[in-house]
Amino acid sequence: MPTYLDKILAAHREAARVDRRDPARLAAEAGSCPATRGFGAALKARPEVAVIAEIKRRSPSKGALAPDLDPAVLAKTYAGSGAACLSVLTDAEFFSGSADDLAQARAAVDLPVLRKDFTVSPADVCDARLMGADAVLVIVAALSATELAELLGTARGLGLDALVEVHDEAEAAVALAAGATLIGVNQRDLVTFEVDARRAARVAGSLPGHVVRVAESGVRNRDDVLRLADAGFDAVLVGEALVTAPDPGAALAALTAVEASAVEASRCC
Repeated sequence: MPTYLDKILAAHREAARVDRRDPARLAAEAGSCPATRGFGAALKARPEVAVIAEIKRRSPSKGALAPDLDPAVLAKTYAGSGAACLSVLTDAEFFSGSADDLAQARAAVDLPVLRKDFTVSPADVCDARLMGADAVLVIVAALSATELAELLGTARGLGLDALVEVHDEAEAAVALAAGATLIGVNQRDLVTFEVDARRAARVAGSLPGHVVRVAESGVRNRDDVLRLADAGFDAVLVGEALVTAPDPGAALAALTAVEASAVEASRCC
């Protein structure tokens, strides 16, 4: 039986296969965009654990989460509640996202924005730049080592940060060999979509000190943030827990309040 990941990747690779745009022209157009806002720099600038707050309408495994959300309104809510950066789903078929969601969110605030999608070609990286993203997601499990290196090179050439997503120590080694300096450890298994809350702490030990470490998936409360801070993470990416909360701003403020007080106290004492 095909998994969620198999289906999603097949759809994105087919879209890349039939893309007839001229690569050189596309890259030149993307390269002429205004300067990015510095996604990785925004995470490093926070003295506490930074929160990347996600705009997400649905998930393949759970269905509709917040189908009627307003990207601009939610982006402003996140910015006012302490988010360091935004993440916006742009996959239409499986997550009900769009480039327009990203554009609206970014226009509403000054925060850097990650294009959260399944990046499989240099054209995908160019598209991220053209739609206004400041960073692009690159998933090690979805790519060969050669593809990973090519996509990271394309991102660097366009001034985009690349959040390189891994799920275990072996993938972390591949990411590091490709030159990744911003690594996300996804606690969600991309085959089953189940969350292993201990995965991030296990993988964190294989990441050197110069890497900006981001924990993804399964972050829901104060205890999760504290646990990940203790494991050495610089940032957390939170989506489902925010968009499904009765008050996303209050839910985010609870996480950022922990980061600014208890987390800092635990690190210095």
